[in-house]
Amino acid sequence: MPAERSEPPGRLRPPSLGLLLAEARGVFELNASVLLSPLLARAPKGDGHPVWVLPGLLASDLSTALLRRYLTRLGYQSHAWGFGRNTGAVTRMRPLLRRRLAEIHGESGRKVSLVGWSLGGIYARDLALHMPEMVRSVLTMGSPFSGDITATNARRIYEVLSGETLQNANVEDMKALSGDLPVPTTSIWSRSDGIVNWRTCLVRPSDRAENIEVHLASHVGLAVNAAVLWAVADRLAQAEGEFRQFDRSGPFAIAYASPEKAQS
Repeated sequence: MPAERSEPPGRLRPPSLGLLLAEARGVFELNASVLLSPLLARAPKGDGHPVWVLPGLLASDLSTALLRRYLTRLGYQSHAWGFGRNTGAVTRMRPLLRRRLAEIHGESGRKVSLVGWSLGGIYARDLALHMPEMVRSVLTMGSPFSGDITATNARRIYEVLSGETLQNANVEDMKALSGDLPVPTTSIWSRSDGIVNWRTCLVRPSDRAENIEVHLASHVGLAVNAAVLWAVADRLAQAEGEFRQFDRSGPFAIAYASPEKAQS
């Protein structure tokens, strides 16, 4: 694309200023989900297994309240992340997150599904890599874990708050996070994301890993967007140990790109 010609090979640019300013539409996505709640209630019901929802950078559990309430109504044990405002630092948060995952797993006696929004999705992937025996599945929403992770408009904020520099991130860590996970994995993202370059959200499709592109979704609205909520509910409803590719038919079919387009 012309916007990327001046970048060195392998480098990506953050989303444009226009896309960044358009993030304000997230409030409309929230309102639309409230209006469409009767349709959302038709999603497959849960089997009661625990789901841990992890927020994005600078966000708290308040940002995922609607999603968690929705999952609880569908029959899941929905858990808030419980660490206040997310100020980053993957390395610093690791021991805390692993301890909390072990607690949820121990209390329920069941594997835990991890739903991570943006930075929360990176936490989720890291947990699945190191504690797969406790993780049932991983769903990420607008999480920049693949390729050039510096292609985000939140980079400077992350580095200031966390004290970690993306440019100097551990190479082996980044290779592992961007690779295949040992559990079923779904990445939900949008080309109209104004915070992270959508290419950094792509997983390598396989018999237990998939990408779901949602048209016109904002980054800040991913946790409240009706089509995203439906997709999350559908993915979580799969039986433990099973995986099928997402069926894009249904009440929000128009919101999803075809699998082939999602890879181009």
